[in-house]
Amino acid sequence: MEDPLEVLGRRLGHDFQDRARLLQALTHRSYANEHPPEADNEGLAFLGDTVLGLIVAEQLWLAEAGASVGALTRRRADIVSGANLAKWAERLELGGHLRLGKGEQRTGGHAKESVLATALEALLAIIYLEGGLPAARRAIEELAAAG
Repeated sequence: MEDPLEVLGRRLGHDFQDRARLLQALTHRSYANEHPPEADNEGLAFLGDTVLGLIVAEQLWLAEAGASVGALTRRRADIVSGANLAKWAERLELGGHLRLGKGEQRTGGHAKESVLATALEALLAIIYLEGGLPAARRAIEELAAAG
């Protein structure tokens, strides 16, 4: 049987090197609270959000040269929105890989927009940490191209 984390890496176009960090990216704070000293994914998501914003801004600036800053800002906000990130995460079938606490599981956390978006941002942070901006750019372009 194939390792589900390897499948996730293939879907993102990245061979994850640090399995412990990958598990952290998939760990919601509810799980970490129930399983100390596990770390949650929020710090990684902070970094991933910044990497995502930079790459999306760069791509928009290149693709829409001459567009107003206001138009670029609105377009970037649409792309990096929680709803859009959750859609990308759903296509990756990310929800099934998340480590959630009991309460979060009971309330459908595997399908919650905010939970999915945070986990995806955390994964993007790992891709950036392991492969730099080129690897993160490839993953984001792949996600965006798929819709």
